[in-house]
Amino acid sequence: MTDAEWAAVRPLLPMPGWLQGRGGQPEAYCHRAMLDAIRYLVDNGIKWRATPGDFPPWDRVYGFFRRWRDHGLVQEFHDRLRGKVRERAGRDAEPSAGVIDSQSVKADAVVGADSRGFDGGKLINGRKRHVVVDTLGLLLAVVVTPADVGDRAAAEMLLAQVTDAHHLLELVWADGGYTGGLITFCLAALALVLAIVKRSDDQKGFVVLPKRWFVERFFAHLMRTRRLVRDFERRTGSAEAMVYWSMTLLMTGRLARPRPSRA
Repeated sequence: MTDAEWAAVRPLLPMPGWLQGRGGQPEAYCHRAMLDAIRYLVDNGIKWRATPGDFPPWDRVYGFFRRWRDHGLVQEFHDRLRGKVRERAGRDAEPSAGVIDSQSVKADAVVGADSRGFDGGKLINGRKRHVVVDTLGLLLAVVVTPADVGDRAAAEMLLAQVTDAHHLLELVWADGGYTGGLITFCLAALALVLAIVKRSDDQKGFVVLPKRWFVERFFAHLMRTRRLVRDFERRTGSAEAMVYWSMTLLMTGRLARPRPSRA
């Protein structure tokens, strides 16, 4: 991180337990070094053991990653960053609308058969990332499943999770794969309007569809972080954490960007 990024990030970090009198002891390495190491790994797609010597030892970095994953700290950190980015863009910290979609990616050999599947539509053997993003393309929630899990089946769980965490969310746009009973479920169980944005039958070739391009831009960012080009994680929880870490790269850069001067 640059000094400007660290200045924006530092106040948003979760407070260590030992500083709050909840026991434990100070960590041997500062959070900035740990964050830089994890961000380097996610951005460059290296193995844990290949972490450069400029960073803390790889096992300490992995231990930090694992603690933040298991205690939900990476999501907490990510959500604080998202709120600041939205406020900087002149929006409310909590969104009222979003977009849902999924992305199938190939899984590495370390991914077990119990958490991988075959997506017959896209001919991919691996996992599927189900996400909801806001209208700025920022992540609200992600669930990683085997690639053979249907979009509508995963959407019920994902949208319930999103509406529980974001009480102002009223509208979610989706593609034609989310039609059927899911629309009624969202309205009746979640008080959420699921609006389907369909592609016209007359359209040929690539066409930018209204609202849906928000989530396509999000997937494009994930593909720029090499650790997420394929799924290399043994656990789906680690795969979800990697998505959150990838988004922190984007958001810290936006927060560190100088504000445009008004003439």
